[in-house]
Amino acid sequence: MDNCLFRTMERKLTVLVALLFSLGIYAQKPAEIYKSGNYTWMSDKIEQGEFVGRALSNTEITSNYSTAVAGKDTLDYAWKLTNDISIYPQYSAPTVLENAIYNMGLDEMVKAVEPNLTLRTGEWWPGVWTRDMSYSIILSMAYMQPTIAKNCLLLKVNRLGKIIQDTGTGGSWPVSTDRMVWVSAAWEIYKATGDLDWLRCVYPVIKRSLEDDFVNVYDAETGLVRGESSFIDWREQSYPKWMKPIDIYNSKCLGTNALHYRALSILSRMGEILGEKDAEIYRDKAEALKKAINKYLWMPDKGYYAQFLYGRNGNVLSPRSETLGESLCILFDIASPEQQQSIIEHMPVVPYGPTIFYPQICDMPSYHNNAIWPFVTSFWTMASSKVKNENAVLHGIGSVYRAAALFATNKENFNAQNGDWGATELNSSIMLWSLSGNLALVHRVLFGIYYEEDKIVFNPLVPESMSGNRKLTGFRYRNAILDIEMSGHGSNIASFVLDGKELSEPLFDGTLRGRHTIKITLDNDSHSKPINLVEYRATLPTPIAIIDNDVLIWPPVKGAASYKILCNGKEIAEQKKTIFALDAKNKGDYQIIAVSKDKESSSFASEPLLWNDNTRLYNLNGIRISCAQNRKVVVPIEVAEEGVYTLDWSYSNGNGSVPNKNKCAVRSLLVDGKLLGASVFPQLGQDNWEVQGWSNLSKVSLTPGKHEVVLEFRKENENMNIDINEAVLYTLRVVRVK
Repeated sequence: MDNCLFRTMERKLTVLVALLFSLGIYAQKPAEIYKSGNYTWMSDKIEQGEFVGRALSNTEITSNYSTAVAGKDTLDYAWKLTNDISIYPQYSAPTVLENAIYNMGLDEMVKAVEPNLTLRTGEWWPGVWTRDMSYSIILSMAYMQPTIAKNCLLLKVNRLGKIIQDTGTGGSWPVSTDRMVWVSAAWEIYKATGDLDWLRCVYPVIKRSLEDDFVNVYDAETGLVRGESSFIDWREQSYPKWMKPIDIYNSKCLGTNALHYRALSILSRMGEILGEKDAEIYRDKAEALKKAINKYLWMPDKGYYAQFLYGRNGNVLSPRSETLGESLCILFDIASPEQQQSIIEHMPVVPYGPTIFYPQICDMPSYHNNAIWPFVTSFWTMASSKVKNENAVLHGIGSVYRAAALFATNKENFNAQNGDWGATELNSSIMLWSLSGNLALVHRVLFGIYYEEDKIVFNPLVPESMSGNRKLTGFRYRNAILDIEMSGHGSNIASFVLDGKELSEPLFDGTLRGRHTIKITLDNDSHSKPINLVEYRATLPTPIAIIDNDVLIWPPVKGAASYKILCNGKEIAEQKKTIFALDAKNKGDYQIIAVSKDKESSSFASEPLLWNDNTRLYNLNGIRISCAQNRKVVVPIEVAEEGVYTLDWSYSNGNGSVPNKNKCAVRSLLVDGKLLGASVFPQLGQDNWEVQGWSNLSKVSLTPGKHEVVLEFRKENENMNIDINEAVLYTLRVVRVK
């Protein structure tokens, strides 16, 4: 064959291949996009050892994956487009795998739409759940399904016009307090739609809910918000085993506090838009909470935030990272620009992605512990994009795409050590927040679409190995439809052209109507900032201590190099021995931390043991408090010395088990007419009124003499059940601590 004929055939073949590829028919030669220590992401497939998840076309994925857990292999590991997705934004990427995973997200989103025009939480989980739905709306459902998103949020408002905390520990709110994620979701809908009627609808709901929280969950001592870690609600999966529901209520968690800061900021801004007079009050409260988060939870030595504060008479810091909380602190600007960079560079991530927290708990199975959740990874990837960390963005997208390709669905979670979905305690396919994160990676990371009140701003980040030409067509924004083309890689825009005219700023105004074309050219600059890629690590077991004859004793903990002794949350000694003589100078709660040799795997602090002889008990004879009886209980007390005292109540609440129902009892606590906050009585066992526990501690300064302690049921104490809010009280305990 002569050279001229050969070149002619070669050109024709090239054109044919390009045509077939554009139609999603041609399976291009695989190119390596990202290689983790555990898997390889290529242009048309994910390879993990013997397992391969492959995109056969833009509308079909097949995988030979098999879970290692016997009896759990219920999937056929294949996806093929079955729904009409043409009305949603169409994505054309340089690789067939990206197209297929995106289209699978759209297909599963359509499957999730229920007949009543709400979104199903997951294939196995019918109905609307506050936190699942809200995080999904924040990620992408606010603009993908705005009307349905509104329906979902309005379903989570109770008859008192307040946000519903539908799941949680010890009878739901106020032990679990992350219902405030609803506020961020409502705000995302407003930014996407510009609907002022929506603001007028949600503003009073948010205000009423926050006003209740000010009384019941805000901690006067630290300025932080009490309550369970947002979405991490399997208790022993993230807290030490000794922590009872009331201890979880008393904890101050990173992610939950971030949500409350954002809710306060949003309420303030909504108030300004609507002309409400108290907008400034909420802005000041938001700034105070932001300062408290940075004061109590930022760890300068690690370069990221701590997981939570916990304890009783004193606060102990859990130095684990917490991925969702870290991400929200970046996205909500709780962290400074320098802190934001530091978090993404220093927070530990494992080869399969960022774990829910790190390090893991040694004696817990995989669910929140030792697990990766794609929706959390999507938030982390969005945060990484904000600080222009290309390595982190690639690691995050790879984590989500690996699971999507190998499982051929958007699973809820997978094991952090082996990447297996079957190795977790509970899981589901077609998970709404997972598929919402899948879509957000394209819209909000690669194309960098950021919603503001009156416009969208483009701030894309495309890693170098993902470089190429991308299209997003039919993207609806208010009264406009956008066809967006983007070429190159990097995080800086070299050229932004709207309808043929180059603009100085990469934005699209919310008042524009009709169909428009946007062309974005990236500058092909790479940002090789580091990430902290680490191997699996678990902490030492939590010590179990006792006090015997004024001596603190505990069994040795395997692997411990030494032990820290804490009193009221403060370290007072470190030693190798497992016995410690108590000193009368240090009265209060004693705890032990087993210190690892590497200092990075130290245990949780042990259960606080009260050692204080300055205690007085007041017998209440098993008085039942409810909505109908004993709405106000008065207990006269007398103290001999001036000082700081703690008050708590022994009680029983058999209206539900620890993980189910919504009948946590709540009362306002007053001393000499001054409101101290709330006394909280979580559920302790279904129909088991014989089990007794202690309420939370409240601190008060008292002068010598008589005082009046009042426990009163007020409107702000309405729990999530509303009708049943009861407990049986046995004892009021008064302890002088200073």
